[in-house]
Amino acid sequence: MRSSVSCARRAYWLFHAVPTTRPRTVITAFTAIPICSRRGRSNVVQRAPSKCGSPTPTQGACAYLSLITDMWSRRIVGYHVHDTLQTHQVSQALKMALKTRQTRQALIHHSDRGIQYCSDAYQQLHRRHGITCSMTDGYDCYQNALAERVNGILKNEFLLHRPADIEQARRMVSESVKIYNQQRPHLSLKMKTPDEVQRASIARINQSENLRSQVST
Repeated sequence: MRSSVSCARRAYWLFHAVPTTRPRTVITAFTAIPICSRRGRSNVVQRAPSKCGSPTPTQGACAYLSLITDMWSRRIVGYHVHDTLQTHQVSQALKMALKTRQTRQALIHHSDRGIQYCSDAYQQLHRRHGITCSMTDGYDCYQNALAERVNGILKNEFLLHRPADIEQARRMVSESVKIYNQQRPHLSLKMKTPDEVQRASIARINQSENLRSQVST
């Protein structure tokens, strides 16, 4: 009986984590203004999930999921599953978001103070693309609430089975992100999907830019 209960708990990832000594991954002295909480526009990109990357248990080694979420539409615009928390791995999600970017509006990148986001390499990526850096004050998860929310949706509604390896984890995440963006409505979006809100937002931006160009000519 005890064995059956243990197996059931393991299947649903209900085991409590055992406290262990871990290397420091959050920098509190890095200077960045938490401006994202005061702005809610479509040109704001928020790092999701909070912390340094969300651990995704596999049947082998642990994998980590990094996400970039557009704050206005709630759309996941960049993601990457990786086996380490090194900066060059974590930054792949931001690079995907920049590659698929559809407007030229200025961007704000909001994150916690994970060491990867404070690193020179990650900050250089910001400067190269003219991105304004915004970070939480410290350990306050409420300042990164959208990140926590998206992370919870993926874990609790989509990623319900433990992948066999990192390749399967990548396929599962890719499929989950597609369904999340295209099919999952949000109450905060008046029951529209992230894709629907993004398309409408881009149409408004393009229309506004066209009007400005006509006036200037």
